Amino acid sequence: MKVIWTPGALRDRESIWHYIFEENRNAAARMDNIFRKAADRLAINPRLGRLGVISGTREIIPHKNYKIIYEITEDAVWILTLVHAARQWPPLD
Repeated sequence: MKVIWTPGALRDRESIWHYIFEENRNAAARMDNIFRKAADRLAINPRLGRLGVISGTREIIPHKNYKIIYEITEDAVWILTLVHAARQWPPLD
């Protein structure tokens, strides 16, 4: 199954990379690799994550500080957002 990062999830990923990169280039690369590997696992086993807080979503924790929120469609896994564990999810309106 293919994995598609939504534009918002890609922005989240890039923002995390830049934030970590400022302190440690190698750590930024390692963290991004953790995110990529989690997405690769979802391509093989989309139901790997637990049921999400928002109906129709699932969540996987690739690292103790981050959560990937995604949904499964007939032919793809859509990564919706990548959030830090300390952030409110779902966000309050």
